[in-house]
Amino acid sequence: QVQLVESGGGLVQPGGSLRLSCATSEFSLDDYAVGWFRQAPGKEREGVSSIMAGTGFTSYADSVKGRFTISADKAKSTVYRQMNSLKPEDPCVYYCPKSAAEWQYGLDGRNFEYWGQGTQVTVSS
Repeated sequence: QVQLVESGGGLVQPGGSLRLSCATSEFSLDDYAVGWFRQAPGKEREGVSSIMAGTGFTSYADSVKGRFTISADKAKSTVYRQMNSLKPEDPCVYYCPKSAAEWQYGLDGRNFEYWGQGTQVTVSS
């Protein structure tokens, strides 16, 4: 059964860093992209970054370029997101779904499936 489980969220001060993890199973990171999406209360879901481990191709939203880095460890079937210089507008629940089709790139949430429970990130001093 395909699973993607997010972890690593928590409370961090403004300007701080946090690394999120997405443990995956029963599909190949070489063939399917994994994305990080976030949603704040009362706001629309936003695609933040995605990675296709087979090619190393990554996509980033303009709002996080230069601050967030996505990576994948195929041996551990895990996708990471390193978040630096966290801002007050960054707090959200973060999700890591997989692309619905092989070799599908981008940050359109309609093209992703298997949305988990997410992990909460809070930025506060």
